[in-house]
Amino acid sequence: MAWLPVLIKSCYFLAALLFILGLKRMSSPRTARGGIVWAGYGMLLAVLATFFLPDMHNRGLIIAAVLIGVSAAWWSGKRVAMTAMPQMVALYNGMGGGAAAAIGAVELIGYVRELGLLHALPDTSPLRPEAWAVNGLPPTLTPVELALGVLGALIGAVSFSGSLIAFAKLQGWLDKRFVFAGQRAVNLLLLAAAVVVGIMLASGHASVPLIVAFFALALLFGLLMTLPIGGADMPVVISLYNAFTGLAVAFEGFVLGNEAMIIAGMVVGAAGTLLTQLMAKAMNRSIGNVLFGSFGAAAGEAQAIEGAQKPIDASDAAVMMAYAERVVIVPGYGLAVAQAQHKVWEFAQLLIKRGVKVKFAIHPVAGRMPGHMNVLLAEAGVPYDLIADMDDINPEFPSTDVALVIGANDVVNPLAKTDPASPIYGMPILDVGNAKHVIVIKRGRGTGFAGIENALFYADNTRMLYGDGQAAVGELVTAVKDIDA
Repeated sequence: MAWLPVLIKSCYFLAALLFILGLKRMSSPRTARGGIVWAGYGMLLAVLATFFLPDMHNRGLIIAAVLIGVSAAWWSGKRVAMTAMPQMVALYNGMGGGAAAAIGAVELIGYVRELGLLHALPDTSPLRPEAWAVNGLPPTLTPVELALGVLGALIGAVSFSGSLIAFAKLQGWLDKRFVFAGQRAVNLLLLAAAVVVGIMLASGHASVPLIVAFFALALLFGLLMTLPIGGADMPVVISLYNAFTGLAVAFEGFVLGNEAMIIAGMVVGAAGTLLTQLMAKAMNRSIGNVLFGSFGAAAGEAQAIEGAQKPIDASDAAVMMAYAERVVIVPGYGLAVAQAQHKVWEFAQLLIKRGVKVKFAIHPVAGRMPGHMNVLLAEAGVPYDLIADMDDINPEFPSTDVALVIGANDVVNPLAKTDPASPIYGMPILDVGNAKHVIVIKRGRGTGFAGIENALFYADNTRMLYGDGQAAVGELVTAVKDIDA
């Protein structure tokens, strides 16, 4: 069947094309759903084509693994709440990095086996050559393939352990930040040690103890790199590890000679890298600071906040917005927790019917992952032309009668502009404080995910509507309906 390799490569090419077109469609909320479906078809095609590779072994085990993975993903995808979507993304991303690292480990151990370095192991060892797949030894890796395999294994291992820590932080299983003296130096030493051991492996001086040490160092570096990062910076971390996973998959695809893995990994790596740069810019962080810094740490004594939080009743807030000319609604993670997106859109529709000009303002890192708020609003059916990003909406706040903030905290905190000692100093924010009136729906008087007091809540033009997001918006809906009755 001389035509089979050509057919397989054609399927890989078509799968890669579907990946690229799917990613392109994901760039717009209007076509994102279709883009995900296209990319899914591409992955299905690539997986099916792989089963027909002439040197494929253990197809039964592979089918079993695919069925287990698909079943677990289907079950968790159906059950996971929208508020838990960021940690699910972090977990699945880590699995991708771990898979790439596992491929690298298998290739490295196979390379050691080829060199005959495992023949001295005891007869009962599972690493004996007799315990490996039959049908002959794999071809010797070229120096370039060996180097890329090591690099992919390093990046994949870091992405795996780092993503697991990110998952644990978002899930609330770990403290928000873990810092110790000399942490940056320790991280750099760990990375340097992993690179040195990797160079030794790539230069042909491979052994099982060296492979174990390499992966231990890489996994530990990913863990310690993520532990000091605060929750406010988690969107940057998620996009960074997404880029890492893509690069790791691309490198391992080159080692395996799998075109689909190479192209898919490169696309994901490039998209993740660009997204990381955009997120870092939105947080006013450098990529180096993301990688090695305990970013989110304060530089000195925080600026004192004067004044007091001033409460407002739902009925008064509703009247204020019902008779306004322009209202801007700013959603945050609290909206996701309260699952208030549908009520918010119902309230916005009531205002629009009264002739109020309503817009939704989205900060690039609102929520726990890039695009989190956009997904929530799309789920509620909010038209895309009513959703504005930070750069477009900020000039409109001075002419806005009321800015309604629901569950957002750090992304509207004016201390980012005024307090050099603040952990978020320099981060671009939504300038809601420039609106004529600001109403903040908040469950209580606590701080945001970054643990910082918000000066906006104490401003003269701000009123606080305390309560659960969905219940508070429901009261606003009722109050507006009473006005129209």
